[in-house]
Amino acid sequence: MMVKTEKNVSKEKQAAIDYMNDIYEAVKERDPHETEFLQATKMLFDSLIPVFVKNRTYKDHNILERIIEPERVISFRVPWIDDEGVVQVNRGYRVQFNSALGPYKGGIRFHPSVDLSVIKFLGLTQIFKNSLTGQPIGGGKGGADFDPKGKSDNEIMRFCQSFMTELYRYIGPDTDVPAGDIGVGKREVGYMFGQYKRLQGAYQAGVLTGKGLNYGGSLGRTEATGYGTIYFVEEMLKDLRMDFHNLNLIASGSGNVAIHAMDKAIKLGAKVVACSDSNGFIYDKNGLSLQTIQRIKVDEGGRIKEYIDFHPEAEYFDDCSEIWSVPCDIAIPCATQNEIDEASAKTLVQNGVKVVAEGANMPCTMDAINTFIENDILFGPAQAVNAGGVACSALEMAQNSARLNWTFEQVDEEIKKIMKNIYRNCKRASNKYGSPGNLVVGANIAGFTKVADTMIEQGAI
Repeated sequence: MMVKTEKNVSKEKQAAIDYMNDIYEAVKERDPHETEFLQATKMLFDSLIPVFVKNRTYKDHNILERIIEPERVISFRVPWIDDEGVVQVNRGYRVQFNSALGPYKGGIRFHPSVDLSVIKFLGLTQIFKNSLTGQPIGGGKGGADFDPKGKSDNEIMRFCQSFMTELYRYIGPDTDVPAGDIGVGKREVGYMFGQYKRLQGAYQAGVLTGKGLNYGGSLGRTEATGYGTIYFVEEMLKDLRMDFHNLNLIASGSGNVAIHAMDKAIKLGAKVVACSDSNGFIYDKNGLSLQTIQRIKVDEGGRIKEYIDFHPEAEYFDDCSEIWSVPCDIAIPCATQNEIDEASAKTLVQNGVKVVAEGANMPCTMDAINTFIENDILFGPAQAVNAGGVACSALEMAQNSARLNWTFEQVDEEIKKIMKNIYRNCKRASNKYGSPGNLVVGANIAGFTKVADTMIEQGAI
């Protein structure tokens, strides 16, 4: 069962629990091997129980059954030629999940772990993340089980061109607007945009976001997810009557999101004492040098362990998962899904963490989230915390439609406003539905109700 039957609950609440259990079991029976998608579905359903207790309209319109099933799932092969002249084949996906609020919007991920379950889980959470931004965008996600690591530029170019040769049939500025994600940066977006332009015989700047500045990209896009994460945490701290000054922060990962989150946190007065990559983590009680981390990870593409070559006073540990044993005030998981389990969450709580915010997508297990909430740790869920990236993508779409370029300051100010509004809306929804301070419940309800109401207004089909 998805939700345990509770004692002494109202008849209405038990009916909502039973209703959601029935839907979840049907989803599980239909897609039993889609572990990540089922986990995301559970987390969503758990949060929505109070909505279905108070409002029968969504049940009457079968909104939950409709919203949990993607509008369209596209799967295709991606043949490409490596530098040895050998044809390789990968599998590509695009899940167009929900278009109630606008064209499908969500990144493309290139990583060996990509399968339909991962893309569906990311697409489901993208619906509500995009809804929370207040921008007119629906939810989707795409990717391929291709690993860019160790590939030459020419191999990556050929793969991207082959990927787009199939995908271009299903996307467009008013249909589906992909962006980058793990393994897909400005280079990969550029190769895909160039191929789309050749295939269409037209220049449609708004078909992809995360582009280079010379052909429709937006200033601030690189920083948006990391900066947005910190703007959200800043609002969380205000509720604790605190700010970043003299607080210790740890961030898993050392990619784009982690680096810019650390950058903004340091500028606001925090001390970053630990960060990681897939091999291990570095720790310095006196504070890490972001300049060194950027040089190693961004400029040279090295490993985080090289940090101690420049700063021998720091310590390096081989197991990246042990980063959560470092005492801190703020923990920001920015690496990958399910990186904080229940044991790690308990360690963070015991060490005095005050705020946990998900910079990555679903980096905390359900048991970990429950641990934080049960111990009154202020917890920010991914669909709210890391919405700055897709918010900036929507701003890029707006600039493309108007054929204008905004300044960095304009974009950054808009991102800050959006993140503040997301926090307020999450907090308001959590209070309205009887879970004050529970931002997981608040984010899911605020995102869901906007989409659900719009679907009802647009009719059943």
